[in-house]
Amino acid sequence: MFTPDKIIEIFCMADDFSKEFDLEAQTHQIETLNKKKYHRPSRMSESEIMTIPIGFHLGTFRNF
Repeated sequence: MFTPDKIIEIFCMADDFSKEFDLEAQTHQIETLNKKKYHRPSRMSESEIMTIPIGFHLGTFRNF
């Protein structure tokens, strides 16, 4: 079983990675042609989404 501190630690590492990855990806992106974006912002951050499968794979259970 994960303690809340371990889950927070995993979330912080995922959040740091996500921020660094986004900054690096922006420097390597090709410019868009001013097309409209129809993508809604998600309700969960990328870090929260990444923490869920990381916790699943590190856990000893398979009933999620």
